[in-house]
Amino acid sequence: MGTLTSEDNFQQEMKAGERFAFGENWSRFLSLLDEERIVQATDSLRNMLEVDDLKGKTFLDIGSGSGLFSLAAKRLGAKVFSFDYDPQSVACAAELKRRYFDNDADWQIQQGSVLDSDYVKSLGQFDITYSWGVLHHTGNQWQALSNASDTVAENGKLFIALYNFQPVLSTYWTFVKRTYNRFPLSRPLFVALYTPHMILLRLLNILRNRKYARGMSVRHDLVDWLGGYPFEVSTPDEIFDYFKARGYQLRKIKTVGGRMGCNEFVFQRQA
Repeated sequence: MGTLTSEDNFQQEMKAGERFAFGENWSRFLSLLDEERIVQATDSLRNMLEVDDLKGKTFLDIGSGSGLFSLAAKRLGAKVFSFDYDPQSVACAAELKRRYFDNDADWQIQQGSVLDSDYVKSLGQFDITYSWGVLHHTGNQWQALSNASDTVAENGKLFIALYNFQPVLSTYWTFVKRTYNRFPLSRPLFVALYTPHMILLRLLNILRNRKYARGMSVRHDLVDWLGGYPFEVSTPDEIFDYFKARGYQLRKIKTVGGRMGCNEFVFQRQA
């Protein structure tokens, strides 16, 4: 019997209800993607990395999802390598490349797993490694963090976002996400239950004069949140201590203040 590929493993996990179809959700998001969203995504990337552009830099997008931030990095001038575990997410990135950078040899896209140490090592090292809201969905967050950290070149930056730990609510959300994936009939109920929350977020963004957060869609983010499984959490201190021990210096942090959501970190690998 041959060795299972990443795509084989993905299909098995999907059939068992152990994984959310992120790529299917992002495929629907692409129909909404316009110039305004792309500009917002590009600005958010520039602001967190504290750069004017990425000209002459290499950029690794781990778990590229919709492909939007790979596209943003390309617009900033980077040479981009994107990969994702979900074949439909790979197709999303390929579609954005076709739309905006067709036949550009400086944007490569593959299917692969960040948990596959041999695969990740084969990619080499990059000036910027980016993984927003991905590594906590792998089923082994700490191994994913270890593998991701090895892709950063000396003096390079690692930009990650990870779910925030909440003493009681993290357990509740694990139950919701597991139920959403294992029992498809529960999905309309959860969507209906949390749609008011989605509407409230939309209104708050309008009041803040921010139509879309990071160029994203509130509706697609809701489905992503409800279905996002596997699901792991961490505290900012845990992440800071982990990367400090691995020779990284924290450059920028944006936390959710103890609430639900992702804490964002930019670390720099020391020479």
